[in-house]
Amino acid sequence: MTPNTAEAKTTDENGRIAKFNEIMSGIDMPEGFLDWLINERAFFTTPASIRYNGNYEGGLFDHSYEVTCSLVRITEGMGLKWQNPRSPKIVGMFHDLCKTGYYIKATDGERDFFKVNPNPEYEEGHGDISVALLSKWLELTEEEELCILHHMGAFTEKKEWTAYNKGIAKYETVLWTHTADMVASMVTGV
Repeated sequence: MTPNTAEAKTTDENGRIAKFNEIMSGIDMPEGFLDWLINERAFFTTPASIRYNGNYEGGLFDHSYEVTCSLVRITEGMGLKWQNPRSPKIVGMFHDLCKTGYYIKATDGERDFFKVNPNPEYEEGHGDISVALLSKWLELTEEEELCILHHMGAFTEKKEWTAYNKGIAKYETVLWTHTADMVASMVTGV
């Protein structure tokens, strides 16, 4: 069943958690994982960025939800076969898990805003960090790892392009994951 993205943006954390539970239903999540996402990672209240798409409280979940919906639609429309049927939802939902802890709330005395954490948990590795964080909870397939690692496509350092191309050659879903991310970011603007 294709998830509906008509209302990708949700206005509060509880609404986002409900949408998460709905779209991820049927996927066996480890005990404590949702609490970790809520309380330790602030997954449902973190922005996706401070300058671009999803640059508001909760933008990370809204963006991840939209990528998940796009990836499920692409999977169904293209008849893609994944190593694990859960993969479009796992990859879509957690490709940017690295952004949890990357932004922190700040105030200038008049307003609250988000800024880049001056003491990030990890220094580098957008996709690498997401895989590392998620691997603490889920055993990922190689395909899931490569899709998350390379979800930025060619919007990375040139030295990473060869690995991206190798990932696509091994699993075409690497390309479609990047495409879903671009649809969410550039087409729907979430």
